[in-house]
Amino acid sequence: MPVTISRPELLQDGDDAPFRQMIHDALGFGTRLLEIRNRLGEVIGLSGPAFSILIAIEHLSKDADVGISQVSDHLHQSGAFVTLEVAKLVKAGLVDKFANPEDGRRVIVEVTDKARALLAELAETQRPVNDAIFAGLDPDEFRAFAKIAAKLVSGTEESLALLRYLAEQRRSRA
Repeated sequence: MPVTISRPELLQDGDDAPFRQMIHDALGFGTRLLEIRNRLGEVIGLSGPAFSILIAIEHLSKDADVGISQVSDHLHQSGAFVTLEVAKLVKAGLVDKFANPEDGRRVIVEVTDKARALLAELAETQRPVNDAIFAGLDPDEFRAFAKIAAKLVSGTEESLALLRYLAEQRRSRA
């Protein structure tokens, strides 16, 4: 089978098997994280994406007013998707949305007291679950993992753009 990478630092003696195993492990980790997120959301009656958005709004609002673009950037989701999910959270009484006084075309979102109460209740479940996920990492490993994860998100954005370009090139040759 041909190798799936060409960067020498990712190959081991010309073999890409360790790279492929890492990809499969990362996919397994990501799949399980999404399932954990979905189940945590269910505990408080939300879908996984709605739960992520609610928690992102709460955390981001500690520093400043939060708009849709900040949430979408933080979660690496499209603004359109976040807008749809925020509308559901507004309808459920978990998020308030109002016009940005500095730019009427934008909105500010913030969690309601009802949402804060749900998140506080959920923390009792969330804490041991999160602890279990990262139990195998010491503090230095966790910090290194966090930095690596951020770099990899950036790399996947570039890879998706490249993949779209290459797919279009392939279609145009067909």
